[in-house]
Amino acid sequence: MQGFIGEFFGTAFLIIFGTGSCAAVNLKKTYATGADWTYISLSWGMAVTMGVYIAGMLGSDGHLNPAVTIPYALFGLFPWHNVVPYLLGQFLGAFVGATLVIIQFTPHFKATKGEEAGNTVGIFATKPAISSPLFNFLSEVIATFAFVFALLNLGNFTTGLKPFIVGMLIFVVGTGLGSTTGFAINPARDWAPRFAYTIMPVPNKASAHWNYAWVPMFGPLLGGIIATAIKVAIK
Repeated sequence: MQGFIGEFFGTAFLIIFGTGSCAAVNLKKTYATGADWTYISLSWGMAVTMGVYIAGMLGSDGHLNPAVTIPYALFGLFPWHNVVPYLLGQFLGAFVGATLVIIQFTPHFKATKGEEAGNTVGIFATKPAISSPLFNFLSEVIATFAFVFALLNLGNFTTGLKPFIVGMLIFVVGTGLGSTTGFAINPARDWAPRFAYTIMPVPNKASAHWNYAWVPMFGPLLGGIIATAIKVAIK
């Protein structure tokens, strides 16, 4: 299970900090209620930074994202025998992280009655600002392509200040490309928290919108594959 522990804890803390910031903005009666998109994008960037540092210290490569792990393996940049442990760590870690956020914010879920009030799956997963399936899919492809292509130029991104650079990369992807769909750019970051919101006893919860979930699964995977293919071809 090489890398499982690092990916599990790294992704769990990524989700704790990232979805925690979304809960703080969306739910009633928090000190951050109503904060803006910059707050959310920067919080997700720093969440990724902390997750990568944790994962690297615990022995993984800090992928925290199937849209990194799978394309890297497809093009010979990562060993196939580590793919399943990494994916398990990513999805299980994301589920645990989301569950802890549900516990943390339970009084605020109780105070926020329904989707229109802010008790939405968007705290945990993504949904489009304008529903347009083709363009929502393309948005995730483009955002993930930009993210993974830049990431490929960092080498081992768990060392030194590189996790901070990765966090800043997430921040600029969020501010530049993320406002159309909420920039999943990571199937584990979307599906596992969406599942947690679906099955956990979240007070006053709304729909989990599984009809949209194919976009944050397949869009990031395709974007990561295209980025890695181009990088390998021009190396």
